Amino acid sequence: MATKAKVETSSPDEAFRKEVRTFLSENFPPELKGKGNALASVEGPGHETEAQKNWRQAMGSRGWGTPTWPAEYGGGGLNRKQAAILNEEMAKAGAYNPIGGMGVMMFGPTLLEYGNEAQKKEHIPPICRGEIRWCQGYSEPNAGSDLANLQTFAEDKGDHYVVNGQKTWTSGGQWADKCFCLVRTDKSDKHRGISFLLMDMDAPGVEVRPIQMISGMSPFCETFFTDVKVPKENLVGEEGQGWTIGKRLLQHERTNLSGGGSMARRGGSNLADLAKKYMETDADGRLSDKVMRDRIADFEIRWSAFLLTARRAAEESKASGGVSEISSVLKKLGTKLGQERAEMSIEIMGLQGLGWEGEGFTEAELAGVRGWLFGKATTIYGGSTEIQNNIISKRVLGMLDHQ
Repeated sequence: MATKAKVETSSPDEAFRKEVRTFLSENFPPELKGKGNALASVEGPGHETEAQKNWRQAMGSRGWGTPTWPAEYGGGGLNRKQAAILNEEMAKAGAYNPIGGMGVMMFGPTLLEYGNEAQKKEHIPPICRGEIRWCQGYSEPNAGSDLANLQTFAEDKGDHYVVNGQKTWTSGGQWADKCFCLVRTDKSDKHRGISFLLMDMDAPGVEVRPIQMISGMSPFCETFFTDVKVPKENLVGEEGQGWTIGKRLLQHERTNLSGGGSMARRGGSNLADLAKKYMETDADGRLSDKVMRDRIADFEIRWSAFLLTARRAAEESKASGGVSEISSVLKKLGTKLGQERAEMSIEIMGLQGLGWEGEGFTEAELAGVRGWLFGKATTIYGGSTEIQNNIISKRVLGMLDHQ
C-alpha cells in the first residue's frame, strides 16, 4: 500500500526567520561579528571599512535598519513580530544594526508623523539607507532648560526664510549634512512663535565650531547662522507649530537617551564579569569582596528591571501610535543608572580605571574612563533631570503648580 509523502509546512514567522538567516549568512561580514557601529555614534563618522560599507548598504537596501518604518519610504515594513525575529537572529549572529544616528532615533519618526508627502519621500529614504547625517538645532546660549526662550530668527522673505542666530550643544554638527532646527518666526508669542525648519549644514552662512569636552572628545558644537537662506518647502508642519513638533521629537530623544532605546546596547559586559577580571575571587570563582558582590547584584537587578520596563513602555507606545511623557520617567532613571554603572566600573578597575593615555592601559580601559566622563552629561542634555521632574509632576502625575 502506497503511503502519502509528508508535506512540510511552515508558518509565515518561521519562513521569515529562515529568510533573515539566509540574508545574514550571505551579507554580514564575519570580521564585524560582535562589533558596534561607528557611523551611528556622535563621536564621529570614523573611517568606514569596505566591510562596514557593504554591510550598511545590504541592510539599507532591505530597509531592515529601520525595520518597522513604512516600506514606501524605504523602511522594512515589518510588523512587530518580524522585527523581533530580526533582532533575535542578528543577536545570534553577532550582527549589529549599521543604520542609526539622530535621523533614526529622533527626526525620522517625527517627520513620519508631521511631515508632508514630499518631505517624507525626500528625507526618509536616505535615513533608511544610512546615507545621511542629521544634527539637532535646539539649545541656545540663553535657551537651554527654557528652550521656548530661543531667539534664532527666521525672517519671511516670500519664497524663503533668512535665518540668523546661534545654537549650542549641536551634537555631531561638524559631521552633519542637515539640521532639524527650532527657529522663531513670530517674536510676539513665546511658544506659538516657534517653527520647525530643515537646514543644509553646507549652506552659505552656516559656521560650526566644535567644543572640546572633559572626556577629550568634541561631540558638541556651537553653530552660527548668518543670513542663511532656507526654502519655504523646508518648513515642517505650519508656522507656529514648531513647539508641538519639537516636544514630540524630544520624547523620541529621551526614550533613546534613557537606555531603553538603542542606547541600551552600549552597556557592554555586565559588572560581574568585569569584577572577576580585576578583583580577587575565591575557590568557587565568586568575588572575595562580599560587599561588592551585593552591590553588583543589587545594580544588575535594578538595571534588568528598568530594561524590561522600558521595553514594555516602548511596546505600549507603539500600540497607542506614539511616544508619551513616560519617556521623561525613562530618561531620568536610565541616565542615572548609566552613571551609576560607570562609577562602579571605574571603582572595580581600580588604578586601571584611572588611565588617560600611555602604556599600561588597554583600549577598553581608556575607553571606560572617557565613557565615565562623557556620561556626566547624560543627565543634562536631552532635557535635564530637573526638567524631567517638572514634566513628570505636571504631565504624568497631574500636579498643579502650587503642589
